[in-house]
Amino acid sequence: MLENVDVGEQNVRAYEHDAPPGTVDALVILAEPLQGLRVLHVNATPYGGGVAEILRSEIPLLRNLGLTADWSIISGDDEFFAVTKAIHNGLQGAERILDDNERAEYLKHAATNAALLDGDYDVIVVHDPQPLAIPATRGRGQAKWVWRCHIDTSAPNPNTWAFLRPFMTAYDSAVFTLGNFVPPDFPLDRIAIVPPAIDSQSPKNLDLPPHLATRVLEWIGVEVDRPLIVQISRFDPWKDPLGVIAAYRLVKQEVPGTQLVLAGSMALDDPEGWDVYRSIRDAARSDPDIHLFTNLTGVGNIEVNALQRCADVVIQKSIREGFGLVVSESLWKGTPVVAGHAGGIPLQLRDGAGGFLVEGSDECASRVVELLVDAELRRELGASGREVVRERFLLTRLVADELRLYASLVGKPVGPGPARAAGLDDEPRDPVCGMRLDASAVARELHEGHTYSFCSQTCATEFRRAPSSFIRSDGQ
Repeated sequence: MLENVDVGEQNVRAYEHDAPPGTVDALVILAEPLQGLRVLHVNATPYGGGVAEILRSEIPLLRNLGLTADWSIISGDDEFFAVTKAIHNGLQGAERILDDNERAEYLKHAATNAALLDGDYDVIVVHDPQPLAIPATRGRGQAKWVWRCHIDTSAPNPNTWAFLRPFMTAYDSAVFTLGNFVPPDFPLDRIAIVPPAIDSQSPKNLDLPPHLATRVLEWIGVEVDRPLIVQISRFDPWKDPLGVIAAYRLVKQEVPGTQLVLAGSMALDDPEGWDVYRSIRDAARSDPDIHLFTNLTGVGNIEVNALQRCADVVIQKSIREGFGLVVSESLWKGTPVVAGHAGGIPLQLRDGAGGFLVEGSDECASRVVELLVDAELRRELGASGREVVRERFLLTRLVADELRLYASLVGKPVGPGPARAAGLDDEPRDPVCGMRLDASAVARELHEGHTYSFCSQTCATEFRRAPSSFIRSDGQ
């Protein structure tokens, strides 16, 4: 059988202080028709990346709400994960052609993992491309199958997409992070748009007293009495770490003594991570004020928590991005963010709250300097960003979205759920972020004779940038 991941216990009532009023009570009511529902989540790694972090928090909460929830990971060797990394990049548009041997390697491991998947489940959620071919290989059985895609697949490499697309037809539904991430000619009609969320009760996001955060950073060699900018992300070219270093060097000309921390998590399914790590190490070698950390060198959740709290500015200079949950993590701690205009980042810096969207290292540096010299601006943006996260990007909203999707798949009554829960196919929803809409929609756009409604001006602006890419996820 596939390897199961052990998780801890959690009580939904622990989120009552963090989530908007009434959210937890609504979540309990939403889960009532789903008592005993058997749900399995399948992904490629138990640590190192946003998917694993979400599942480690979500599975205990689903269990506490009365569902029978499990989390399993597939197996694979270095060659397989090199292929799936190429597939991952291809889905994001990289010009990389899969050869016959790579396709055979992928299908060989799909067959192996399909044979290992055991147990009777009502709903099986498969995350990202690594385990994608399992239901097509083993058969669907009685379960409802969901493919949950966490990456930007809006313009996939045609070669990669032609290889993967036939496997999609074995699924009942697909879930994407944003409306424009749905690939062209996607074969399923049932599509949900569900942004991810952070766990305010996880070690990475729990309240950390200032004196303890300071001591943690002193312990790893970061001086908290000097200006500090931080980027937390996987070591991936799409996160543009070398561009961050270029921006930092411009900042240091204006604000001498500034430090830069680049902290990343090395994952089992990302063999390219070490290559990127080495390129960052080489670029930073001559500057003692650039600190490079990984989860394999003693920097884990508590250290990341302290870095995000003590930083003057957090950077997330992504070129392509699925969502970039580190933005919400930083905003939850009241730290402003300067970030690339990519993926789900604009939704987190909604309507000017929380920080600045930038293009290129020069603009990134300019905004960072602006924040470093203006403590009141840092405070205001951090506070406004925290409220956006409270309303939209906490785990309770994500679990509500998941429960409503499960209920619709197995034919149970679908309750309203907490505020801002994702709209399902038969409900009015924002075509950009997927949030369920009501009469209070704040913006509307007319496009080709059809009026689209939005939950925020940010979503309306994103729609205006490329309407056709969002319309394909909205059934129009």
